[in-house]
Amino acid sequence: MSAPVLDLDLIPPLGEPRPQPVPEVATTTLPSGLDVVVVPRPGVPLVELRLRVPFAAGTPRGAAQHTARASVLSGAVLLGTAQHDATGIAQALQGHGAELTVAADPDRLLFSTTLLAEGLAPVLGVLAEVLTAAAYPADRVEAERDRVAERIAIARSQPGVIARSALAARRYGAHPYAAQLPAPELVGKVGAAALRRLHRERVLPAGSTLVLVGDLDAAAATDAVAAALGEWTGEGTAVGAPPAPTLAPGHLEVVDRPGAVQSNIRLGGPAPGRTDPDLPAVRLAGMVFGGYFSSRLVENIRERRGYSYSPRSAVDHLAAASSFLVEADVATEVTGPAFLETWAELGRMALAPVTEAELDAARRYVLGSMALSTATHAGLASTLSALAGSGLSAEWLAEHQRALAEVTVDQVQEAARRYLAPAALTGVVVGDAERVTDALRALGPVDVTASAAADPA
Repeated sequence: MSAPVLDLDLIPPLGEPRPQPVPEVATTTLPSGLDVVVVPRPGVPLVELRLRVPFAAGTPRGAAQHTARASVLSGAVLLGTAQHDATGIAQALQGHGAELTVAADPDRLLFSTTLLAEGLAPVLGVLAEVLTAAAYPADRVEAERDRVAERIAIARSQPGVIARSALAARRYGAHPYAAQLPAPELVGKVGAAALRRLHRERVLPAGSTLVLVGDLDAAAATDAVAAALGEWTGEGTAVGAPPAPTLAPGHLEVVDRPGAVQSNIRLGGPAPGRTDPDLPAVRLAGMVFGGYFSSRLVENIRERRGYSYSPRSAVDHLAAASSFLVEADVATEVTGPAFLETWAELGRMALAPVTEAELDAARRYVLGSMALSTATHAGLASTLSALAGSGLSAEWLAEHQRALAEVTVDQVQEAARRYLAPAALTGVVVGDAERVTDALRALGPVDVTASAAADPA
């Protein structure tokens, strides 16, 4: 028996996107300089906590060493305090449904957890203990350092990481953002004394933001933070990344991985930041190009030609730079054709206007994604924490939604011409140079490097 055929006319059309509600936010700056952002969301008795501490390298000199130390510190900070060892910290948190995680990236150190609402005060007490009295016991730091070094060594052998690092090196040159992952050798030199000094100098309340979203009373939650973190002080100031340079794209770079059965295509270029009026049009242009399943790039190199399973494009924001990024992983034998089609789709975006139907579909997708990403406590807390890193409040959500709703076809074409034009993008391909270089050289100049050169120490 054959399967019934779906009558697409029976599927109702999408409704109009719902307005993005601005959450009720209470913001307070404590005497220490810590910004406290509380969003009451009654109902589920849970709270999401995000503490963002500025943690950029600050200057190109020493950026690799800072990245190495930060990668170890993010795990070692939970190895014990003056009062509790690592097990004691975990048990104190688990009693309130919490499990604290710490992550570092080029801009910040992020402390995150979910907790039961009734456990806010004790969990804040544990957090305060970690912030003010992290011990960094030498033997435990050595074990953590070795674990991180091994993990990084494995990661640096992965083609996707090699491609990302090579693109960052080309995009940012000597800027700290070029140091995507530290060399394992540098990580292996990190000691407990260096971590204690880094913590003392850089884990500071001034410039940091604590976001709480959940079943809370705003005033009571702010008072609880003030009481728990009142002893977290410091004389330093937050360090941000320096302005990122604008470097010429240069030739396409092939990073050689002899014998690779797959090539990793990466393209990237400057994009407008969150406060730039060009951002809404660029986001929509990127969405039409390759931002979701109905995009032109997916239709071309996945659906029509079968070159790649999951090509994509996106706008990515760091504090000192924003990027338009394109990714596609393809079989070695179709590297040249896949790159050509990707290049051609970018050119078509820059030269030919999108249709009203394409723009409408992309707009609905972006607005829907924004609504979904902030519908949960966790999504809203992470979003507000990210906005805080750009000096923005929750009002940005509604403002950006209104700006997206007003973008025209002409604005999308102009944005594509400025930011998506192939000549404006830096290109990197990680793959078997012997098999892919000739085909890529038919499209333009190519520089070949060894894989070890792709990820600067």
